[in-house]
Parts: sequence; structure tokens; C-alpha cells
Amino acid sequence: MTDASSAAPALPNRVHSILTESADMRRRNAAEGRFKLYGMAAIAVSFIVLGIMLWTIFSDGLSGFQQAKLTFPVTLTAETLDPKGNKNRDEMAKVTTVGYGKVLAASFKAELAARNIPTDGVTEKELVEIISKDAPGGLRARVLADPSLLGQTIEMTMLATGRIDGYLKGRVTMQTAERDGNVSPAQLQFADLLIDAGILKTGFNREFLTNPDASDQRPEAAGLGVAILGSAYMMLLVLIMCVPVGVAASIYLEEFAPKNRWTDLVEVNISNLAAVPSIVFGILGLAIFINFMGLPQSSSVVGALVISLMTLPTIIIATRASIRAVPPSIRDAALGIGASKMQTVFHHVLPLAMPGILTGTILGLASALGETAPLLLIGMVAFVDNYPSAPVEGFFDPATALPVQVYSWASRSDPAFIERSSAAIIVLLVFLVIMNVTAIILRRKFERRW
Repeated sequence: MTDASSAAPALPNRVHSILTESADMRRRNAAEGRFKLYGMAAIAVSFIVLGIMLWTIFSDGLSGFQQAKLTFPVTLTAETLDPKGNKNRDEMAKVTTVGYGKVLAASFKAELAARNIPTDGVTEKELVEIISKDAPGGLRARVLADPSLLGQTIEMTMLATGRIDGYLKGRVTMQTAERDGNVSPAQLQFADLLIDAGILKTGFNREFLTNPDASDQRPEAAGLGVAILGSAYMMLLVLIMCVPVGVAASIYLEEFAPKNRWTDLVEVNISNLAAVPSIVFGILGLAIFINFMGLPQSSSVVGALVISLMTLPTIIIATRASIRAVPPSIRDAALGIGASKMQTVFHHVLPLAMPGILTGTILGLASALGETAPLLLIGMVAFVDNYPSAPVEGFFDPATALPVQVYSWASRSDPAFIERSSAAIIVLLVFLVIMNVTAIILRRKFERRW
């Protein structure tokens, strides 16, 4: 015993059972409960906003896949459509749509008289205006494709005007017709008679997916055919130009490039390019690809070049993250059994990183499919009513894209175009869902466990 020895400090008398909840534990549990509540509230708000958005789009756009159509027999009088009577296609082509419109009007009136449908209160002009202005052109193309139809009476289905279509869908009413210069209440009342007679019906509008765009005078004939084909051409070119370069650059930077100031500068610039606003790439494409290189404006190849520049950083970042996620032990094991650096990367690392690479690539392409701003600057917002040719010539023909077509229709004043813009958004969403589902399937198919 020495005087230097001292008694040990007394411990506080705080003995609690693990089955008894302390004050600190209650605070932690309460904080955890609040955090879960915040998370659930955020998810609920997200689903509510998503539901409102989808409800707005689908409630306005689903009717765009339906169209009011008139069906009645049309007598193709040879005296009007082939004055010389020799069925020569070149001579028949001299008859304009005005002549075919007269044939349609005469056949329509004859059908009304045959069915004893009263036309009281409707002028002759209002009667003819129920038929879409697109119908004479469709009849002309059909007759020129088959001159043997001359002199025959054929059953023909044609579009009704946009206002009559809106009346059948509830968009146009008697009250609005009184203030509308494009339709009258008498025409709407007459449309009810045509519905009762079975001449006017609403059916699936297949032409919406195949027809090109139409002018403001024919909104009922506007379609997405050119936009879908233009988007397909652009995505094909982006896939060819962007994916090999992006994957190759990622492999080099992640596996072979030395770690120095040059590679650090490259990595910083890739990250910066991924954050650049898309409209800047549109200005770049306008200055370089159109003004300097002289490539055709509003062509799929220019759109693909601009979209590729914008998508390339995203693909590089996603691919590098997938390669970096492969455990170093895989590389060490391959090198340990005598594999070269090239064999290690291409035989072991890339197969394991492939699910992430495919997912990042498809998601990058899906994001590029919805870009609008850069395409507006290179002229793809122009009115295009002719289909581009088959590849490779078609890549240089004027075209448009789905998001640009949505913007174009939404900026027009006719309510029929607003309906079609929502329907086009539905088509675009379908393509995006398909691409995202494909990414999930490919990731699960090629995913490997280690």
C-alpha cells in the first residue's frame, strides 16, 4: 500500500434493461419515424403529380386515335375525271383536286337524296364543307393508281372536317358553333342525321400513325408518319455514331489511359459537357454542320450529329461507372493466370460490365429521343409533308421528329391540333417505355453475380 494509490471513480448509477425504451431511444425512434413519413409523403406527392400529368395527357390525347369518317358510294364519272376518255395517266393527272371535289359533292348529294335525308336549313356550301378537304386528294391518288376505276361506283370512306370530328367527341357544341366561323349549328344538327343514317361514324384513326403533317386547313388529316420515320432515322444514326465512340473512350480512359493532367482535363470536360444545356448543342450544330459544312437543313443526319454530341458524355459516364463497378479481384485473377491487359479487359471486365453499359446506353438514347431545343435550331420544326427516302439517301432528306411535332401542333390555334399534340405525347411515351423496359430486360439477362 502506498499513499499514491487512489480510489477508482464511481460510475453513475444508470442501469437500464434492453427491454426498456430509454429517452434517447425514444428520440431516435421518433426521428426515424418522421424520416419514413417524409419519404412516404414525397413518394405520394410524386405519384399524385405523375397521375395528374398522365390523366391530363391521356384524357386529352386518347381521342386523337379516333376520327370521324363519312362512308358513302362515289360514282367516278369519266366525263369529269378523264375528259379525253383514253385512261392515260398523264392526261388524267391534269385534273386537279377541284374536279375530284365536285365528284365527291355530287355523289354525297345523291346519297342523301337516295336515303331521303332532309337538308333543310343547310346550304349547299355547308353541306359540302362537312367533307374534309383532304378527301379529294385521297380520291385522286386512288384513281391515278388504278385508272380502271373510272366509270365505276365504289364505296369510299373519307375524313370529316375537324369541327364535325370535335362535335362527335364533345369538343364542339352548339354554343361554340354559334361563335365559330368554321362550323354552324345547322351543320351540327345535320351531322346528327348522318349519324342516325350510319353515314357518319367514329372509328380508329390508323392514318394518325402513318400520314404526314397537314396544313391548318386540314387538321383532321395530320399524322405522325414523317415524325416517326425521322425519329427512327435519327436514333439509328445516333446508335451507329455515338455508342462505339462512347464505349471505346470509356474503356481507354478507365483501363489504359495514364493518370496525368491530360486525362484529368479530359474527364473534367466530359463532366462539363454532360451538364451543358441542350440548346447550346443546337447552336453548335447550326454553326458547324449547316453553316460551315453545308449539310442540308432539317435533315436526319444533322439532327443525329447534334444529338450524338449531346448524348456522348452521358454514355461515357455511364459506361465508366459500369466498368469501375467490376471488382479489382477480377482483374487481378485474370492477370495472375497470365492474361494480357487486353484479354483481361475484353474477356473478363467488359462481360461483367455489359449490363450497366447497355442500360446506360439505352437510357441515354431514350433521353435523346425526347430532345426538342437543339432540333428547333437546325430547322426540324419546318412543315414537312413528304416522307424521306429509304436509307442512305433518306438521311439527307427533310424530316421532323416526334418531340418537334408535338411542339409544332401545340403552338397551333386549332383545337384539333392540341388534341393531336397530346396523342403524339402518348406515342412518344410508348416509345420511351419500350426503351426503358428493354434496358431492364437486357440488364437482367446479362447480369452476372460475383
